[in-house]
Amino acid sequence: MAKTMSRPTARPAPNPAPSERQPPATPPTAPGRELQVFPNPARERDYVIRFDVPEFTCLCPLTGQPDFAHFELEIVPEALCVELKSLKLYFWSFRNEGAFHEKVTNTIADDLVRAIAPRFLRIHADWFVRGGIRTYVTVEHRARRWKPAAVVELPHGR
Repeated sequence: MAKTMSRPTARPAPNPAPSERQPPATPPTAPGRELQVFPNPARERDYVIRFDVPEFTCLCPLTGQPDFAHFELEIVPEALCVELKSLKLYFWSFRNEGAFHEKVTNTIADDLVRAIAPRFLRIHADWFVRGGIRTYVTVEHRARRWKPAAVVELPHGR
């Protein structure tokens, strides 16, 4: 009787230990205060650009505790518009900075006016409850000679 030789079976490779993902040497994006701009594509008319920033954070200058806010921006551009990613990184740059609510809101308005010189800018900041008090800060800027068009009321329904 002939002997049959069995072939050695291959063992499955052991599962490699999970490795922790290493952060890149340089982050792909980082917070920054530079607001990038681009030419207004419809300078001949007034129109409103609205930005909604629901996750703003900075630090309380007295306690170092985080402060949270929901920012709403309305801009009627003149010659320039603010680029969205740079605006995101700009808002992100406040994360580890201590400042009072009123100061942060006015600083953002000042920086946007300096960057794009809009016809109109309104920033509404809804600061979440701190010590049992909710704070709302609204800042406006109007270009000297800009006059808004009259509001057109349209009928609703039939």
